[in-house]
Amino acid sequence: MKNEKYKLLRQGILFDLIGMTTMAIPVIGPFLDIIWAPFAAKKMSNMYKGTEGKIASVIVFLEEILPYTDIIPTFTLMWLYTFVWKKQPRTQPIKIRVNE
Repeated sequence: MKNEKYKLLRQGILFDLIGMTTMAIPVIGPFLDIIWAPFAAKKMSNMYKGTEGKIASVIVFLEEILPYTDIIPTFTLMWLYTFVWKKQPRTQPIKIRVNE
């Protein structure tokens, strides 16, 4: 599990860097975003399952397709949300009765 967790982080950082690189290429960059946005959305939904993954894929698509938003590290933020910020449900402690 721990290896999978950090594999997702490495992939996310790589995808964020690719998305930011398209912004750095004058003239061609916006056209590359048209190709990159759906690819990034598909990768996001593959990396994170369920409703949260679907929402994140829509967000990453919009972030990549809109001009001047490529600087936002959406994949890394999703990883932080999933593994750092999201509150995990806590289990109730087991009460053990001791007979006196």
